[in-house]
This record gives sequence, structure tokens and C-alpha cells, in this order.
Amino acid sequence: MVLYHWIVMRNILCLNKGLLWALIGLLSAAVTTPAAETTAEVTPFNGTDLLGWRKPTGDWRVVKSVAMLPPDNKKLALEEGAGVLVNGAGGRTINLHSQFEHGDVDAHIEFCIPKSSNSGIYFMGRYEIQIFDSYGTNSPTYSDCGGIYQRWKGNQGYEGHAPRVNASKPAGTWQTCDVIFRAPRFDAGGKKVQNAKFIKVMLNGKLIHENVEVTGPTRSSTWEYDERATGPLMLQGDHGPVAFRNLVLKPVTLP
Repeated sequence: MVLYHWIVMRNILCLNKGLLWALIGLLSAAVTTPAAETTAEVTPFNGTDLLGWRKPTGDWRVVKSVAMLPPDNKKLALEEGAGVLVNGAGGRTINLHSQFEHGDVDAHIEFCIPKSSNSGIYFMGRYEIQIFDSYGTNSPTYSDCGGIYQRWKGNQGYEGHAPRVNASKPAGTWQTCDVIFRAPRFDAGGKKVQNAKFIKVMLNGKLIHENVEVTGPTRSSTWEYDERATGPLMLQGDHGPVAFRNLVLKPVTLP
């Protein structure tokens, strides 16, 4: 009988220890989670029209699909339909700004460019993740695909951040960019007290940036010297042919 009670007590202790470790695991996950979703996700591109974007929208249009156009593959051939956002048949038009303004955000964006093309994704219309045909580049810089583009002052560039690795796919291939972005912070008087920060940037599933601060807007941003608590997503349309699809912005709260 004594042996029976000892076995029961041992099982209870083991069970409680298991519950204890499970609780510790849950608490640890909560502490290390980088962001907590606060509102429903936003899709600035609905797949069928440009209603989610500020006017003017230039030559941006909606098509079904894109493919590189031979023989030089430096342009995109467009198939009529819906689902893909492209910067016109000529591949060069004005920059596009979302109606929705974000602060802290968890973003998923898919893009496609032809050979030698160039574009960019500007968070809050100010801080750029570069899009470029960088496939095969051995030592990428801030101006290669996934780079955090440099700032500009006195006719000189500074503070660019190269991706950790070149995660680019070949031109003409759809690529994915996943970004957790922290907006700059301001005090009650409107003075900036913390810089904007790219908490994490993934290109095609590979980590290319982590906890990178940007002291101000990058070159060619809409507001080069002005920073705010929120701003629109900007797609660069004036540097070369580019297509986008599956744009998803999840507003989050970051510490």
C-alpha cells in the first residue's frame, strides 16, 4: 500500500512538472514574440482596381500576369485580366502611395522585375527596401535587392545597409519580401525620440536584416526630411518595370 501511494505521488509530481514546463514555454514565447497584432490585416491592392491607392496613379494598371519580353528581357509583357499590379506597359511611371497609413507593421509583399530593372518598397513613404535585379551578385551592397537604401545629404550618400546574404531570385521570377517594421517614436511635443527600425526583413525566406535603425528617410522618398508617426506604403514606379501582387499589411504594436 505504501508503494502504491508513492507511485501515485510520483505521477502527480511528474504531471505538475510537465505543466510547469509547459507554462514556462508559453511565457517564454510570449516574451520573445516580436509583434502583437492589434487590428485586422489590410490589403491595399484588392486585385481588381486602384481604389486602395491615392490619386494620381499615373500609368499603374491591373493585369492578370507578367512575363519577361524577349529578346533582351528588359521589359514585361502583360496579360489582360486581374490579380497583378504593374507600373504600365512602358514600365516607368509615377510612384504609387496607399490610401492606408501604417505605423508599426508586419508586411508581406510579392514582386517581379525583368532583367536590369530597379524599384523599391518605401515604408511610410520614407524608408526603402530596394528592389533590383541582383541575381548572382557575390557581394551585395545597399543598392542590391533587399538592401536598405542609403540616405542623401549635401550631394552625398550615407548610411546604406547591405543585405546579409544575396537571396535574390532570377529576373522574371516572383519573389517575396516579409518585413517587420517599427515606426519612429515622438514625444508629446512632436520631437522624435526614437528612430525607425527594420526589426526583421526576409527576402525569399532568408533573413537579410535584423534590428537595423534608420536615422531618417532614405533617398528618393516622398518626404525626404520629414518624419511622422504614420505614413502610406509607397511603390516606386519611375525606375524601371515592376509588378506586385499579394500585398498584405498587418498593423502591430512593437515595444
